[in-house]
Amino acid sequence: MELLLESIKMDWPVLLPIFACSILVLGVVISKWSFYQKNQRDITLYMRELNRELSKNDLSAAQSIAIRCGGVIGEVIEEAVRIFSEQKKGFSRSFDISAALATRKLESHLTILGTIGGVAPFLGLFGTVVRILLTFNILADSGNQAATVASGIGSALIATAFGLGVAIIAVVFFNSFQAIVKHYEDDFQLIKLLFLSFVDSEESQTSYSSSKVNL
Repeated sequence: MELLLESIKMDWPVLLPIFACSILVLGVVISKWSFYQKNQRDITLYMRELNRELSKNDLSAAQSIAIRCGGVIGEVIEEAVRIFSEQKKGFSRSFDISAALATRKLESHLTILGTIGGVAPFLGLFGTVVRILLTFNILADSGNQAATVASGIGSALIATAFGLGVAIIAVVFFNSFQAIVKHYEDDFQLIKLLFLSFVDSEESQTSYSSSKVNL
């Protein structure tokens, strides 16, 4: 405990940025975790209902399903219904734009975790190097004292440990949140494929009717 207090007292200019990084990591983790939990949906339930309503070409009921679903998934479904009703031929491109915007919302602030995960160890290492240099300087002035060297190096390593700890937490949550975003992207693709199946079926029926007329 004394070593930790001494490190904070002596190395606070270096430890302060690492502490600020830890606060940022904590804030982003709480914010994103809360956001993902609020938007979590069992898409299989809504996909069955959507499939049933789209097969009946009841777009108002499909819109109601999207509103009832809510969250990011509901927004994407609602936009898919709108695009399906207005421009079936360009559905794929228009839906990809909407899905990309939703993905951007899901990924917001994740770069903070990635950046801190890469920078925090170097901040800790910088603090360690500076502290060791100061320790050797003190050692040169006071003579060869093993206790002084041990205490100085131990204090110096606290900065590295602190930096590594913050980086590990940031990287773990960054990877976890990226996996969650990937799961949402898979859900978006399922929604797209469902609507495209009805776009293709309508186009097939139209082309079949046209061929019968020509005959």
